[in-house]
Amino acid sequence: MNQRILLCVFGILFASGGALAQDTSRAVSREEYEETEGTLEGIGETLAAIKSTVDALSKLKISGYVQSQYQVAESGGIVSAAGGIFPSDVKSRFVVRRGRIKFNYVADFSQYVLQIDVTQNGVGIKDAYVSILDPWEKTFGFTAGIFDRPFGFEIGYSSGSREMPERTRVTQLLLPGERELGAKIEILPQDGPLSFFNLRAGVFNGVLNTANENNGFKDFIGRMGVQLPFREENLEIDAGVSLYSGKVTNTSKFVYSVDPSGGVNRFAVDSSASNLGGSLGRVYYGTDLQLYCDLLPIGGTSLRGEYITGTQPGSSVLNVFYNPYGSGGVISASLPVYMRKFTGWYVSLVQNLGGSHQLIARYDEFDPNTEVAGAEVGVPGSNFNDTDLRYYTLGVGWVFHFDANVKFTFYYDVVTNEKTAETATGSLAAYKNDIHDNVFIFRTQFRF
Repeated sequence: MNQRILLCVFGILFASGGALAQDTSRAVSREEYEETEGTLEGIGETLAAIKSTVDALSKLKISGYVQSQYQVAESGGIVSAAGGIFPSDVKSRFVVRRGRIKFNYVADFSQYVLQIDVTQNGVGIKDAYVSILDPWEKTFGFTAGIFDRPFGFEIGYSSGSREMPERTRVTQLLLPGERELGAKIEILPQDGPLSFFNLRAGVFNGVLNTANENNGFKDFIGRMGVQLPFREENLEIDAGVSLYSGKVTNTSKFVYSVDPSGGVNRFAVDSSASNLGGSLGRVYYGTDLQLYCDLLPIGGTSLRGEYITGTQPGSSVLNVFYNPYGSGGVISASLPVYMRKFTGWYVSLVQNLGGSHQLIARYDEFDPNTEVAGAEVGVPGSNFNDTDLRYYTLGVGWVFHFDANVKFTFYYDVVTNEKTAETATGSLAAYKNDIHDNVFIFRTQFRF
């Protein structure tokens, strides 16, 4: 752009000079000189305005991607971690899983980000935040708005870059939507003895990214990590530990927890009047590890794993992130709270085959209630149900990068659930055997 502007200026000057040289026998009058000088000054002002506009536009970066996919489920009427619920009569479907467009305005030491998601379900906000970097050491950062929770690895790994179509079950249930409304600080040394170290930590509303604050608590989320490159061995190790420490309001006086008394586990209730309006802890502990290496001559290898454990408040039928309030900050239901201790983990493998192909595999487990075995679910009087069952998922697939913008993903999830007691009745009777909830995904992604 600057080269084109300079060529235009030289062209104008050359033309002006040629016009003046057409009649060398005539002296240039003062009026003609001043007119030419004024024209050149006007051109200079115009070029300055153009340059200012170009400089401003160069700071705005627009990117995005669309993921269109076809899914085939083993049966209809399943609750799947591979893209959501399948209605009872639906075993296959076309969907736009994600349709993202991101605006990023980058100044010298700050940036503004707005990202929206457009699918067949409507338009939603994904990111809306401002980040500021210290201008001296370029080590300390501050971010405020709606952005990824700084917990673990999988949360912050972009869906446009991730090899597997979806995040794991444990991540989806404990930290749905990935984002939250709050503020964080970052410590990211660029060089020196601590250049391997990084820290991200902040406080958040703890009510999901599209809901307003509805209680007097704030949740702390943070991750401390290291990046250790071993260049001679073509190896890099990234690792971190994470903490989520928050509270939720009890909108009823009933709190259930697992009681092992009498030799038989069951959910027992504490109905103290003081429970109403009190707080209940939501605490997650996490650790993650990523290995990147070139062990095989066919391409790079990535091995990633993450483990999360803690305590999760929920309802009798939900073990997902708990929020008893509606989007307007009004109590949606005064439901009893069920406290569950959980664990979840995954390990994934990505093997590059040249520059266009990737073989991928991932195994993950999520146990929403570690104090309960599957054989205890469905026992009369236990109060346990399918939200207390453990799930195991093995996914395998192939990614083909058609060009720099387009990639195709073929992926199959084999899902196995823990079995209920033989005495289970009603809706729990179906879990005496494995639910037919395997899912195949064919996805096309265009990214720019």
